[in-house]
Amino acid sequence: MSQPSSGRRRKYCKRSCRQRAYEHRQMTSRLHLPEGTVVLTEAEATSIAERAFMLRCAAEDLQTAVDEGASTKEIGELAAELVRSAREAERIR
Repeated sequence: MSQPSSGRRRKYCKRSCRQRAYEHRQMTSRLHLPEGTVVLTEAEATSIAERAFMLRCAAEDLQTAVDEGASTKEIGELAAELVRSAREAERIR
């Protein structure tokens, strides 16, 4: 997200993000949920759990390879997979 050279910094990357934030605030207000509440569908929660599991598996694979004295090439490949899994796990929706 590019920031303007002067004035206040942008809070949202684009208008659609600002709109989703507004809708979220309205919904949590209507349902009397505490501020900062995050609402996910069951599918979204499952997806987050699956990505966290894949991240843990990638980390364990790398740890096993290190413990077993794997080659530098294999460790590099596993490290790259760990980074890919971490990037995927960062994605909220």
